[in-house]
Amino acid sequence: MTELSLRELVADQATTVVVTCGSGGVGKTTTAAAMAVAAADAGRKVAVLTIDPARRLAQSLGLGELDNTPRRVELDAPGELWAMMLDTRRTFDEMVLAHSSKERAEQIFANPFYRTIATSFSGTQEYMAMEKLGTLSATGDYELIVVDTPPSRSALDFLDAPQRLSSFLDGRMIRLLVAPGRGVMKLVGAGLTLFTKAIRTVIGGQMLTDATQFVRLFEDLFGGFRERAEATYQLLREPGTRFIVVATPEGESIREASYFADRLRAEHMPLAGLVMNRTHPLPASLSSLTVAAVDAGISAIAETDPLTAGVLAVHGKLLAINAEERRMLTRVTRAHAGLPIRQIPALPTDVHDVADLRAISL
Repeated sequence: MTELSLRELVADQATTVVVTCGSGGVGKTTTAAAMAVAAADAGRKVAVLTIDPARRLAQSLGLGELDNTPRRVELDAPGELWAMMLDTRRTFDEMVLAHSSKERAEQIFANPFYRTIATSFSGTQEYMAMEKLGTLSATGDYELIVVDTPPSRSALDFLDAPQRLSSFLDGRMIRLLVAPGRGVMKLVGAGLTLFTKAIRTVIGGQMLTDATQFVRLFEDLFGGFRERAEATYQLLREPGTRFIVVATPEGESIREASYFADRLRAEHMPLAGLVMNRTHPLPASLSSLTVAAVDAGISAIAETDPLTAGVLAVHGKLLAINAEERRMLTRVTRAHAGLPIRQIPALPTDVHDVADLRAISL
């Protein structure tokens, strides 16, 4: 098994973007924050971006809250650490302001269809995460950007959503609906009236009107959507980008991790390795024991020395847990030969501050 060193990865000047992905509850946000702290300790200027609305990143960095603008974290380190949490609506608004006139931006903001897309449309959050990553990268202010993606299998919507959203906004169906009288719609003739009536019946006349106005206001920005999404997508494929899959040694988490690894490799994304979080390594005193030997010892002294038998039972449970974790790890290494892996032992308490983040074995 190839050992993955996260400290070396983030300290390497050639690493410019690190994206963590994984299912929910595996310690992905904590891993991202720990890597960011390690990069600052190595003397780099790093920004860490979370898309997780649970605000765990702010808590682990000892901050009351984070917002859409990077905030510097007070850190006794040779480098600098900046942190932010994505505000989807604000990022969308900033993008509109940056690429249209003030008057048109105000009209777009007032449109109900825009407000729906900016807050509720599937994929908007991930698209805006890509937009923010691209913006942070374009400033050149940071040597390293660490991105913490949403939990669950939808984390890879981070790759899919930009194309899905830009295709929707720039799609033929919307253009046919909102541009009657142009192009192919001229050929539809009387059928257009029936088609439009049917659409109004399904989605409502006011919504269709709002959508029509939105697309006409937004028309000049469609190309920019696609171009920026493609630019950021290419950034994710560059040699300086690294993807880290985070998992715990449990069946469902391992299956999710395998899915992530397969998908990233299929997309030719630079997969750096797997973090197996919350593992239970054996102390040297137990490394030569087996579960069977411990069970035999418990049986032999259970009645005469119950205290020792109880201690052996605890050791036996640890041996059994470790054996199951090694079995899980073997499954991963067989399915993904050559994939570098980092095992991070479980901590006795939750991570609450920078000192705890530094204590994580990266």
